[in-house]
This record gives sequence, structure tokens and C-alpha cells, in this order.
Amino acid sequence: MSLKFINPASLGSPRGYSNGVMTEPGMRLLFIAGQLGWNEHQEITSADFVEQFDRALANVVAVVTEAGGRPEQIARLVMYVNNKKEYEARTREIGERYRTHMGKHFPAMVLVEVKSLLDAEAKVEIEAIAAL
Repeated sequence: MSLKFINPASLGSPRGYSNGVMTEPGMRLLFIAGQLGWNEHQEITSADFVEQFDRALANVVAVVTEAGGRPEQIARLVMYVNNKKEYEARTREIGERYRTHMGKHFPAMVLVEVKSLLDAEAKVEIEAIAAL
């Protein structure tokens, strides 16, 4: 089973995401709660934005793996950041960390700037949906 990526020509070529992702019949959906850049003790591991992004995405992938899936089965990512300008300024580093966990797999994605996150030290939170 695989995901089908939907990218209408009328929307232009997406960069680093897909406009739509369709699952095949019989796939199970896994809803991954928002993951912060924290460790098994639920402690933020670094004050650095990119480090937090890296750890939060690793945590998402850990949930998918625990359910028997693979990163390329992630159909949607929602990324919450508390500073969009910092995200934009560090896009190259974020992209490198992203590819470490996801390779060249680009699901449907959204970036949302928020005032704050669950942990006062958190700068990034990532939630996901995977099709297994």
C-alpha cells in the first residue's frame, strides 16, 4: 500500500510539501499527538530552535515506528512554531534535519505560528497523521 500525492498543475509546483495526499482503501490511520522537542522525561532537550525541531520530528517518527510504520507513511504534518521569523531564518538547517528523518518524503504540511506551546520552553510542536 502506498500514498498518492495530489499536486494540481493549477496550484504550481509545491516546494517541500504536497498539496494533497490520498490513502488507499484498507489503510489504517494513525493520529500522532503534538510532539515537542523533549526527551523521555518530558524535558526540553535544548533551547535551540533547530534542535527542538529535530527532536520533535524524531518523536513523531518514533510514534510511527512504534505502530509498525515508516516515515514515508506520514500523510500530514502540522508544525506549530512560536516564532515564524526564526523558522524562516533557519530554513536550510531545518531542511537538513527534516531530510535526516523523512528523506525526500513530503506529505501535506502546514506551518502555524502560535503565541505559546504546552511547555513554556518549547519553540516547536509537530503533530501528524500516518497511513499504515
